[in-house]
Amino acid sequence: MTDPNAIQPSELDQLPDRDPEETAEWQASLDAVTKAAGPHRAAYLMRRTLERAEGAGIALPKLLETDYVNSIPTSAEPAVPGDEALEQRITAWNRWNAAAMVTRGSKYGVGGHIATFASAAWLYETGFNHFFKGKEADGSGDQLYIQGHASPGIYARAFLDGRLNEEQLDNFRREAGGDGLPSYPHPRRLPWLWEFPTVSMGLGPLSAIYQARFNRYLANRGIKDTAGSHVWAFLGDGEMDEPESTAALALAAREELDNLTFVINCNLQRLDGPVRANFKIVQELEAQFRGAGWNVVKTLWGTAWDELFRLDTTGALVRRLRQVPDAQIQTYQTRDAAYIRQDFFGGDPALVEMAKLLSDDKILECFHLSRGGHEARKVFAAYKAAVEHKGAPTVILAQTVKGHTLGEGFASKNANHQMKKLSVDEFKNMRDLLELPIKDSDFVDGVVPYGHPGADSPEVRYLQERRAALGGPAPARRVHPVAPLPAPAEKAFASFDKGSGSQNVATTMAFVRLVKDLVRDKETGKRWVPIVPDEARTFGMESLFPSLGIYSPKGQTYEPVDRDQLMYYKEAKNGQILNEGITEAGSMADFIAASTSYATHGEAMIPFYIFYSMFGWQRTADQMWQLGDQLGRGFLVGATAGRTTLTGEGLQHADGHSPVIAATNPAALSYDPAFAYEVATIVKDGLRRMYGEAAPGEDQNVFYYLTVYNEPMPQPAKPSVEGIDEGIVKGLYRFNTAESAGITPPANAPRIQLLGSGTAIHWALKAQALLAEEWGVAADVWSATSWSELRRDALEADEALLRGEERVPFVRQALQGADGPVLAVSDYMRQVPDQIAQWVEQDWSSLGADGFGLSDTREAARRHFGVDAESIVVAALAQLAKRGEVKATAVKEAREKYGL
Repeated sequence: MTDPNAIQPSELDQLPDRDPEETAEWQASLDAVTKAAGPHRAAYLMRRTLERAEGAGIALPKLLETDYVNSIPTSAEPAVPGDEALEQRITAWNRWNAAAMVTRGSKYGVGGHIATFASAAWLYETGFNHFFKGKEADGSGDQLYIQGHASPGIYARAFLDGRLNEEQLDNFRREAGGDGLPSYPHPRRLPWLWEFPTVSMGLGPLSAIYQARFNRYLANRGIKDTAGSHVWAFLGDGEMDEPESTAALALAAREELDNLTFVINCNLQRLDGPVRANFKIVQELEAQFRGAGWNVVKTLWGTAWDELFRLDTTGALVRRLRQVPDAQIQTYQTRDAAYIRQDFFGGDPALVEMAKLLSDDKILECFHLSRGGHEARKVFAAYKAAVEHKGAPTVILAQTVKGHTLGEGFASKNANHQMKKLSVDEFKNMRDLLELPIKDSDFVDGVVPYGHPGADSPEVRYLQERRAALGGPAPARRVHPVAPLPAPAEKAFASFDKGSGSQNVATTMAFVRLVKDLVRDKETGKRWVPIVPDEARTFGMESLFPSLGIYSPKGQTYEPVDRDQLMYYKEAKNGQILNEGITEAGSMADFIAASTSYATHGEAMIPFYIFYSMFGWQRTADQMWQLGDQLGRGFLVGATAGRTTLTGEGLQHADGHSPVIAATNPAALSYDPAFAYEVATIVKDGLRRMYGEAAPGEDQNVFYYLTVYNEPMPQPAKPSVEGIDEGIVKGLYRFNTAESAGITPPANAPRIQLLGSGTAIHWALKAQALLAEEWGVAADVWSATSWSELRRDALEADEALLRGEERVPFVRQALQGADGPVLAVSDYMRQVPDQIAQWVEQDWSSLGADGFGLSDTREAARRHFGVDAESIVVAALAQLAKRGEVKATAVKEAREKYGL
């Protein structure tokens, strides 16, 4: 009986069969092979046929998974240029010193990782010797994203090269003395060596993709020729579980980023044990990358396996390699030949016969030592194939053994990520294995010595000659001396000083209008990099589409549906806007690449990334930390900010805490401007500080975070107040007094100081009027543009006092002599204004939007959180009643009057 749910042939055949007889012959051939030679042979022929079709350019679905063998057969491997014996000795010294560094540091309890570099040594050394271009080469050199846990091996190579000394190695992970080495690649901690922070797993691969893409962006916009730069990202197979690791694979393939290579160290282990204990991570990754459109090169087995593959006349060995799960391959690494004979070879008659031809030593050599990632010849072939491949990025899946050469106590053990040292005996065994000229007497008091062949040794001369040929040391970070960018014309900023008159303008729109003017600047306009995650229309940026263009390496291959409109959707190969789709993580990776271009490429770019404030910091705070570590510069703009400004959007859109998270980042200068002229003043000063002439003692390696709002309000003119620009930049100035606001309070009226930031200042101004008109209270209103900058200044003042220096915090200076208590309010949780409470001499209280957001009108939301003008009045009266300056009954009367 026919299954009614089965798919019928007519459902599969969308195209008519022009020659059913020919089709039947092909199918019959497949059936005949299956019957005569078995399904494995049939599958083999199908795979080879699909590969042939793909190579011929026939449009067929790609083959996603190949056999568990090397992509490049031994017979096709190119010869490795140079001196393989010297490279072997160089790698041996680096292995030794990497292990010695971590072991010597273990007595201080500072940690470190030995096993990762031990498995990946040849992956790095082959690149350093033959592929990685330095900063002194033409262009900008290559960009290297080093796997964080492999940092000891990179330090060891820098030691051999003469860039580090023994004292620095001994201060690995001990930086407080001033000459130590950071644990991982940290540009902020060691800015002459490291370019890219990578140890927050997943961020390295994501950033590498967008860096390669940004390199093309610079070239297509005519700013920098980056044709000679290649991006290399070194990753762990366990790291690929992080969603960020694979989030942008399709982008890299779609934009044909053949300037990008991923090298995934497949030692089959993550931090606690096997990556895919019951499965095969290499096969999984191959399918994932092939499916995304990448070129995949598998480098799995060393030359010792050649004999086994020659003996495999039936395909039984290849089939068995596909079957064995990763955890069992790890087990083979620790077991004797008898076990391997029984477990690996014993289940198939053809493999039993093969095993009879193999000695125990041969079996152990293959299963314990011989991996593709441990042989320079195999790695060189893979790298050469990668850099020569055109039209797609390449991933190299290199199989290794975690803890290779460290001895039986380390290799493939589940706990080796946590093992921080070798014993003296283990070091001596390692020395013998690596054939290093280190004597037993060099182990003084049981301390393992560092090894160095001498500054004029053949090894060091060869290493330095190879690096010179490739453009200098690597990795390396260079900040080329460049003239500060000229300041944009004053007109762009001054236009905001006069206010908007009767027109309602949201501060989000004010920022966008400012950028529209700045990108027209003849000197610096082309340096701006607008970044938006598919919300440009929400933020009123669609007017930039036709003038700046949206970047696409393909240009615009279609006629846009809105071509007849003034603000049509325009894509261009030299487009300036990076519109990334719905990906805050991708947009942030864009920002990091652009914000560090001054160092990576010697080209200062001015990125601004505008996003829903709720989703930017909260979703990608780890990348903000990465940005600070990488010394990035630019403007992050949290638009539609605040907990009560998004009418109807509700809990997940209501940001009441992004300034709290921003305050945790030492490199972030966080501002919550209330008015358009404040936005302009902050951006102007930011351009000066980051890209122009920074003041003495100012750190240029900062980035700005501005929260702006979608609530249209009349924008006032900039008050003619002495020192207002300083107050805006430092975080606080008096916007008005009761008297300057046109309010005539009664004689000897109680007075209060209202501090507001962002949109909250409008509620404070309304409360100012209510307090005077209905309660006889005089209130002065202050604009707190940055609570966190006020706090940062106060902390620095406290530190100065401990050093015996007299310094008064700016917030105290600003409020000096202000009568009455202080009441602070913002559209964020109270923790935001409370940052400065301990440095305010007056009585302090605050209001804020603590708790989850809700869907309703702005007015209802503000009443719910108790931050509207009437709630401010009640809170102000309560403060004054506590001081005995108004009757206690006034508080109750106000609550009843306003329905609170």
